[in-house]
Amino acid sequence: MLVILRENVDNLGRIGDVVKVSDGYARNFLLPRNLVVTADEKNVAMIEHHKRSLEKKRLAQRGAAEELAKKLNDFSCTITRKAGEHDKLFGSVGSGDIADALKKAGYQIEKRVIHLEHAIKTLGVHPVTIKLEPEVTATLKVWVVKEE
Repeated sequence: MLVILRENVDNLGRIGDVVKVSDGYARNFLLPRNLVVTADEKNVAMIEHHKRSLEKKRLAQRGAAEELAKKLNDFSCTITRKAGEHDKLFGSVGSGDIADALKKAGYQIEKRVIHLEHAIKTLGVHPVTIKLEPEVTATLKVWVVKEE
């Protein structure tokens, strides 16, 4: 089924792209969430007409993401956890914990855009990658300190 993307969808495309997806994926996931419209003649003509405004929206989103990436590259957050011998944590620090720390600092970052290779299980400074846009990423320093 040919569809036109109304929102950026990971591993599929960006706003305004015409992509081919399976019928079930379109009916059960994309269409109920209003992420796409079907690519019939009327909708394709409409998208071609609005392509310039969509490009402006893409550039604005990318500009905002690059600005946020600059702020996040200079920012570091501190997370306190209980630790045992050899500075090993009881539990771990995951992307949800980092998202909560960023939310407290005033950044609205979803935990799904925070990419950890593995959960943080030791004290110290850990670099964390945040993928804001497909080609815009930021590296955040996360300090994990021992709870007193």
